[in-house]
Amino acid sequence: MAQEAVTRTEIDGDIATIVFDRPEKRNAMNDRLIDELDRFFSAPPEGVSAVILRGEGGHFCSGLDLAEHEQRAPIAGVHHSRNWHRVSDLIEFGGLPVISVLTGAVIGGGLEIAASTHVRIAEPDVRFQLPEGRRGIFVGGGATVRVGRLIGADRMREMMLTGRNYGAEDGLAMGLAHYSVGTGEGLPLARELARKIADNAPFSNYLMLQAIPRIHDMPRAEGMFTESLAAAMSQTSDGAKEGLRAFLEKRPPKFR
Repeated sequence: MAQEAVTRTEIDGDIATIVFDRPEKRNAMNDRLIDELDRFFSAPPEGVSAVILRGEGGHFCSGLDLAEHEQRAPIAGVHHSRNWHRVSDLIEFGGLPVISVLTGAVIGGGLEIAASTHVRIAEPDVRFQLPEGRRGIFVGGGATVRVGRLIGADRMREMMLTGRNYGAEDGLAMGLAHYSVGTGEGLPLARELARKIADNAPFSNYLMLQAIPRIHDMPRAEGMFTESLAAAMSQTSDGAKEGLRAFLEKRPPKFR
């Protein structure tokens, strides 16, 4: 029998919205959810320029669905974790800007998915948490790299040891969110930002998504040289030519 989908995709022009659709489970993560994210980001619909992620029913994602959690031998567990890493890399480095609307539970694996997105918007009821230490397990979806990079290893360690959760304002101050908005304001802002980002020059967007995090991992000299290469490539692109023409003609640029 075909398995019931746990996400749905809504397309509005060149903006795609992926909705985690397990409200009865607070959009808890299972292998089907990862597989559906994999299918979308491995082959995005033609013409899509930006993506919004959100959760149905008031919660973004409450983390691993412990009711469906399988005991795995160590080697199988490594492969399972590495598959989550691969799909998170598709979100972060697949070439599409991704905006997440964070409401309610953003816990464990849900926070790992959010950390792989490029713009994060938090509503007042959001709760950021890494409770793995209270479950006798360890993060496996990339948190030690992505969340640790956002808030620092020391802060992440404290989160995991204590199970402490943070709200929207703390999340904004720590770097877990870029925007803190009122109730119900997350999705409208996400659509506004998605439109603005999608209207940028495509190659410029691509360089920002691909180069900045990699430069961050490089030694200073290598990072500076890579920045020079990216700048030189962008300055000779069609987008740069249109941007210059638009500036000289005192009009908004039209990159697409």
